[in-house]
Amino acid sequence: MNLEFRAVMVLAVAFVAVAFDVRTRRIPNWLTFGAALAGFGYAGSIGGWPALGTAAAGWLAGAALFFPFFALGGMGAGDVKLLAAMGAWLGPAESVWVAMFAGAAGGILGLAVALARGYLRTAVTNLWLMVMHWRTRGLEPVPGLTLKDGTSPRLAYAIPITIGVMCTLWRR
Repeated sequence: MNLEFRAVMVLAVAFVAVAFDVRTRRIPNWLTFGAALAGFGYAGSIGGWPALGTAAAGWLAGAALFFPFFALGGMGAGDVKLLAAMGAWLGPAESVWVAMFAGAAGGILGLAVALARGYLRTAVTNLWLMVMHWRTRGLEPVPGLTLKDGTSPRLAYAIPITIGVMCTLWRR
C-alpha cells in the first residue's frame, strides 16, 4: 500500500508539473516545495526518523543530480526542484533512476524537437561549441547558449521527468 500511495502522489505531482511547464514554461514553487514537504511528512509518519532521513537523502540526490545542468544554464530551477521533490517521495536510489530515464527521454525528445523545427544542424554545432568552450575555459555557462540568452527551441523538461518517473515506477 505504501508504494502504491507514493506512486500515485509522484505521478499526480509530475502531471501537474507538466501542465504548468507546457503552458507557462515554469513549474511553480508551491508545487515543488509543497510536494517535497508532503513527501517528508509522509515518510516521517510511516517510518519515523529513518524514513525521514531517506526522504531527505532522496531530496538531496534529486537536487544534486540536475543542479549542474542548472548551473551551466541549460536547465531551469523548477526542473531541479521537481526532481528533488520526486526524490523526497521515492528516496535516493529511485532519484538516480528517475534522472537517468529523464535524461534518456530528454535526449530523445530534444532530438525530435530539433528535427521538427529544422534545428538539428544548429543544435549539433552548439553542442560542439559548448564542448570546446568547456575544454578551453572550464565548466561555465556558454554565452549565447543558455536558457536566459539562447534562442533555440525549448523543451518543457517536466515531460522527460514525468517519463522518468513512470519508467522508474514501472521497473519496480
